[in-house]
Amino acid sequence: MSSTSSSEQPSDDPALDQIGPALSRLRRRTPASGKDLSRNLVLNVIADAPGETTVGGLATEMGVAQPVASRTVAACIADGLLRRAASQSDGRRTVLELTENGEAERNRFAAEQRRAFLEITVAWSPEERALFARLLTRYGTDATAWSRKQTTSREGTSAPSPSHGQEPRHRAR
Repeated sequence: MSSTSSSEQPSDDPALDQIGPALSRLRRRTPASGKDLSRNLVLNVIADAPGETTVGGLATEMGVAQPVASRTVAACIADGLLRRAASQSDGRRTVLELTENGEAERNRFAAEQRRAFLEITVAWSPEERALFARLLTRYGTDATAWSRKQTTSREGTSAPSPSHGQEPRHRAR
């Protein structure tokens, strides 16, 4: 018997080949408008960041070029969802913060997504819904840790390992 754990062994379950397309469909389905999708992504990235977020950091997290992130940020600032502020650690840097309206909009998106989730999973048992939600949240947390580890590996430094079940921390505003 091998000492390799089952989580390290590749599986031939064809369902695993459907993960990427399924996540892509999820992203396209809720919320409905592209503007909302971009805003939701930006607001969540900034709220979930472990420290201060710059436009460059946002671009990296979103996987887009800096000018794309800059245009999205400018639109969010114009709509009163974000504000620019001086970094507390380096006053020469400009960081992004959610406004009260930005936090309210983020909460609105979350409520909209919860309603959609409940409608989509209407035939699921409460236990199935809760298990899926926990596993999807864990996947998101671990994907963030994995992505940061990949980035720091490319930069030649080590990153902390994922912390199962740990939610991203939200900074007080």
